[in-house]
Amino acid sequence: MKIPESARKVIESPRLVHLVTLNKDGSPQVSLVWGGLDGDEIVIASFGDYQKLKNIRRNPRVSLSIETENVNAAGLQEYLVVHGAARVTEGGATELLQRLAYQYIGPDVGKFPPGDNPMPPGFITHVTPTRFSGVGPWAGS
Repeated sequence: MKIPESARKVIESPRLVHLVTLNKDGSPQVSLVWGGLDGDEIVIASFGDYQKLKNIRRNPRVSLSIETENVNAAGLQEYLVVHGAARVTEGGATELLQRLAYQYIGPDVGKFPPGDNPMPPGFITHVTPTRFSGVGPWAGS
């Protein structure tokens, strides 16, 4: 599904993303992550094989929410919700986190993550949107 331009702007902003996956018992698991774009997929990097990744491998249904700085004419804070299917690939976490550091920390961030120790290859979560909702121009897309 093509990501609307209004939603792309929110995803490419320095606003944190709430990633919701489903635990084995069906309960929600929420992680606060950095998110970016790769074409019409939302991408998230992880160094460890965390619960969110185990959940995605078992059940690819996910939701993301991102609050914006905008308040609409009715006085409501705008926020984007992305419903989609996720998949996990190995490797590339360091490179993606470096790219996202410019988005989230700023253009002068330097090397990220900092330090001289080599980082593990990590994992990339790829979210393919199936529906957009929330409060904003993307709602109902």
